Amino acid sequence: MARTIHAPRLFVKLCGTDADLRSQLPGGWHLHAPAFFMQSGGAPVADRTPPGYRVECESAGAQFKVRVLTMDDGLAASGYGGETDDAFVYDRIVTAPDHRRRGLGRIVMATLQSMRRNAGAAELLVATPEGRALYERLGWRVLSPYATASRAPA
Repeated sequence: MARTIHAPRLFVKLCGTDADLRSQLPGGWHLHAPAFFMQSGGAPVADRTPPGYRVECESAGAQFKVRVLTMDDGLAASGYGGETDDAFVYDRIVTAPDHRRRGLGRIVMATLQSMRRNAGAAELLVATPEGRALYERLGWRVLSPYATASRAPA
């Protein structure tokens, strides 16, 4: 597939190592930082919102959004989820640097988890090395390394 893509900013992703993906790419592709494809161990992620923060949730069909805001409406943390019949996928879980180490990532995960419609569906995500540590503390396990490459802008 990578040989047919010539436009910039398009991604190819693989549940595998960077070396596995690199071996399949023609020239002109850039590998991104390694990541990890993970699955929840099934334990609920319970936590309380610390003082000074509030949580906002939105949903549209099978798409979910959570934002943790400061009392003056500053964005402290956020995350997204998408659900199919078989899986709930967590995406773009981020905590702003000035708000880290306060449990806000756990709040985002717990809130998204509570929004799922099918409690029996697999919970999945792709984690950065930094995120992997949080998710492992929450009972998640690595299923596979996850490699991403894109075409550089012209």
